[in-house]
Amino acid sequence: MHTRTLGQGLQVSAVGLGCMGMSQSYGPNPGTRDDMIAVLRSAIDLGVTFFDTAEVYGPYVNEELVGEALAPVRDQVTIATKFGWDIRDSKSIGLNSRPDQIRAVADASLKRLRTDVIDLFYQHRVDPDVPIEDVAGTVGELIAAGKVRHFGLSEASAATIRRAHATFPVTALQSEYSLWTRDPEGEVLPVLAELGIGFVPFSPLGKGFLTGTVDQNTSFTAGDVRATIPRFTEENRQTNNALVAHVAALAASKGATPGQVALAWLLAQQPWIIPIPGTRRTSRIEENVGSTTVPLSADDLADLDTLAQRIGVHGARYNELHMGYVDR
Repeated sequence: MHTRTLGQGLQVSAVGLGCMGMSQSYGPNPGTRDDMIAVLRSAIDLGVTFFDTAEVYGPYVNEELVGEALAPVRDQVTIATKFGWDIRDSKSIGLNSRPDQIRAVADASLKRLRTDVIDLFYQHRVDPDVPIEDVAGTVGELIAAGKVRHFGLSEASAATIRRAHATFPVTALQSEYSLWTRDPEGEVLPVLAELGIGFVPFSPLGKGFLTGTVDQNTSFTAGDVRATIPRFTEENRQTNNALVAHVAALAASKGATPGQVALAWLLAQQPWIIPIPGTRRTSRIEENVGSTTVPLSADDLADLDTLAQRIGVHGARYNELHMGYVDR
């Protein structure tokens, strides 16, 4: 596994690990807590050094899981977590990025993660009720205090990124980006390039769809967030299969999997892009890490670059409620 550098010199593995699914959003976990700790530690053996969690995952339990798993190798890994939700009675009821809330979340996350410093602290969603300058300034104070190393944003617009970066340097933006979610390309990616900010795509495999393991016949279990997303209705899955079939054909010609091609395409976009696919299985981590060696020619990349536009992607990437939290 080679490394890549996000803004402000934060060096991490070229492919990270999104840890959310180990605690929520994809239905009952078939593995035990000990199984997930073993998976997290196996990622390190495979060269992954970049782990992504958040207080809202669970809530809280995902940070605790990550903290326990990585404590023995804390000096070898980079841990990113997030603030920004108003969590009451173990439920998120909206946004809260007031300075006192950010400070309280940082202290609580440090304890759950069993560490004395958070490597990368993202604002999970932009809070329209709190000026981004206040958010950036507060995280800057936490960095000065030694509790945080780097400041990040998630699902932020180009204008918000500029304002935040003018107050305190932003190391990374995390947003959804993949072969079927191309939203950041118009305005956000050019601003990141201009300002020297890294980009961390979440759901780089389209919440599993781009791996070819989900089709119109898939039944989602209770608690699987995909059952609430328009893009994953039975009708839209049937239509969107045309995109995956195209990726699968290219993958077969490379001796690779569709997921590996999807990740290799992302890695080829910019040297400061680090995707964080999530999984509960070591075999999938091994597969995802293998994407770093999949050769894509200029013709392959040109073909994939226009794929979503040519074939079309049907259905929104979030339901109406969660689209409302995206800064646009």
